[in-house]
Amino acid sequence: MGNRTTGVYFLVILSMFFWGMTFVWTKVVLTYWNPITIILFRLIVSSAILYAFIRLFRRAEPIAREDYGLFLLSALFNPFFYFIGENYGVKFSSPTVSAVIIATIPVFTAIAARFTYNERLTVFNTIGMILSLGGIGVMLSGPDLSFEASSKGIAWLGLAVISAVFYALVLKKLTVKYRSVTIVATQNFIGIFFFLPFFFIFDYPQFIATPITKELITNLLQLAVFGSSLAFIFFTIGTRELGVSRTNLFSNLIPFFTAITSFILLKESFSTLKILGMLTVIIGVFMSQFRRTRITPPMT
Repeated sequence: MGNRTTGVYFLVILSMFFWGMTFVWTKVVLTYWNPITIILFRLIVSSAILYAFIRLFRRAEPIAREDYGLFLLSALFNPFFYFIGENYGVKFSSPTVSAVIIATIPVFTAIAARFTYNERLTVFNTIGMILSLGGIGVMLSGPDLSFEASSKGIAWLGLAVISAVFYALVLKKLTVKYRSVTIVATQNFIGIFFFLPFFFIFDYPQFIATPITKELITNLLQLAVFGSSLAFIFFTIGTRELGVSRTNLFSNLIPFFTAITSFILLKESFSTLKILGMLTVIIGVFMSQFRRTRITPPMT
């Protein structure tokens, strides 16, 4: 393995680490701000970084007029509905449970793609899907196998997963015409205007009343810089150098990174049942993606 390839693998793993950390950073910022405020400022900072990247490396692409509606629709699913679901899900659930449920997006995307685009699924893929869903059930169960997770948190995370599936179906039409960085930068910019009215109607009074602290700014910047910008750029490099399928397999590391950092930074505890459930989900997601091309990158 050459130095260049080793460097690319390092960048891909680093992007997964950043995405895994976003659930922890979000949990911290949620102690100060409501989800709408967090998402809005995350998108503002991320858009500035991505457009600077596009300009610096001369990657600018004009958006065709006939694609305006498609970009608006894709931005409605992600970042709007997706980030609302994810952030409220993290608010009412643990970062690790949130990361594992979000990690099943490829499973549901594969099912949707099977019926929408007639993408082929093998028996191996199907077994993986069943395993991943069973693993979620184990993770959300208590020692006596009763349901102990927050139903409100799971419902919000369900919204994120459903939004991601619809986003993936729309995204497939955009990826044949535009670079990934163009798509994400444009969607994030549109997303700012989706969130602005809700920010001023619901969150502005609390935003004004909340003191700005070093912890708040640090975690917000980490979300925007590492989670929404550098991680995506590194993932794009990996996709270009290693291919979509090989790069996407690394996304199974995201829940591991979330679990480790949640344990260290947030003192989150893990029962044997939850660890078993998490491993089952990750193995199931891996099996569901084996030898098929996923049509969407990680969403965080």
